Amino acid sequence: MQMSQNNHSTFETTEQEDLILDALDRWLERDVRPHVLELEHADTYPHAMVEQMKGLGLFGATIPEAYGGLGLSATSYARIVERISTVWMSLSGIINSHLIMAACVSRMGSEAQKADYLPRFATGELRGGLALTEPDAGTDLQAIRTLAVRRGDHYVINGTKTWISNGIEGSCFALLVKTDPEADPRHRGMSMFIAEKGDGFTVSRKLEKLGYKGIDTAELVFTDYIVPADRLIGLKEGRGMQTALGGLELGRVNIAARGCGVAAAALNDSVAYAQTRNTFGKPIAQHQAIQLKLGEMATKVQAARLLTYDAARAYDSGQRCDMEAGMAKYYASEAAIDNTLEAIRIHGGYGYSKEFHVERYFRDAPLLCIGEGTNEIQRMIIAKQLIERNPV
Repeated sequence: MQMSQNNHSTFETTEQEDLILDALDRWLERDVRPHVLELEHADTYPHAMVEQMKGLGLFGATIPEAYGGLGLSATSYARIVERISTVWMSLSGIINSHLIMAACVSRMGSEAQKADYLPRFATGELRGGLALTEPDAGTDLQAIRTLAVRRGDHYVINGTKTWISNGIEGSCFALLVKTDPEADPRHRGMSMFIAEKGDGFTVSRKLEKLGYKGIDTAELVFTDYIVPADRLIGLKEGRGMQTALGGLELGRVNIAARGCGVAAAALNDSVAYAQTRNTFGKPIAQHQAIQLKLGEMATKVQAARLLTYDAARAYDSGQRCDMEAGMAKYYASEAAIDNTLEAIRIHGGYGYSKEFHVERYFRDAPLLCIGEGTNEIQRMIIAKQLIERNPV
């Protein structure tokens, strides 16, 4: 074991991780950073980068080696996501939703489903994501109305999903539906399917966003969409909510790592700029007002990392980690919001210019407070778990 020497982390890494992270860093600097502003401002999907991500094995990052993936831990995955997000957060979203889908199959799927789908997920042959949110059901997943009705050896699905990452370019999704709308409690009537695009499965529109450009976010419509019964994850109805929540734990680790990356990018750019921008005869880094900002920003980055890796280790241990993941997601995303605003203030007029990256960080950061469960919900989860774990 050796200590990582880069500024992303002060935690131990293995030799395998170092090789992967070194290759990732070279790719990000050579093939991603020079093109980010052009692609992001045009909201252009990065097809060439996605092909390179396949070659790096990123679509199989957390998929077990037995099924063709890299078999990385959530801790290693968090390091990858932070590095990517420091350069261009949108790329991390392309693999995040995809790997949540893979985690749903890996954790809850039948052996036949794992053998059929995980190898194709790992190579990127099948790419996609998680289809949970609906126009009237976001945080309250039990309010979904997409309905799957059993008809012999298949199900017929009707409904609409919205804000689905990879919705346009993806080809396969973990689809949350109601199989028993009358169930009480409601979650017992929810199931999840592996849904490949086909007849009855359409993309109605691309959703325009404030930030998080480049990655496609779409509304999906299911009209008498037929899916074989053997695509029901776990082959048993009523497990959809459990499957979704298990996947979201990994997703919240991802969001936390993204927050670390964006907060760190804002800090790094600010530290560099503060040493080159002069006012009143000296670099602004020598002004106490700027030093106070930089000190606060650096502390938030490190605190966010500590929480993120704590959550990742809890996930890797197999224990319930919704409190740890909630803490990390909440704090790191708020750190990204705070640091990106401070970066704009430090950069002054240039921070508001599209010629610099900091305005992009500022537009990307708010998504992290919303995605994978709002920060308001995270605080409620933390409190409930705190009480449950410490009964009087």
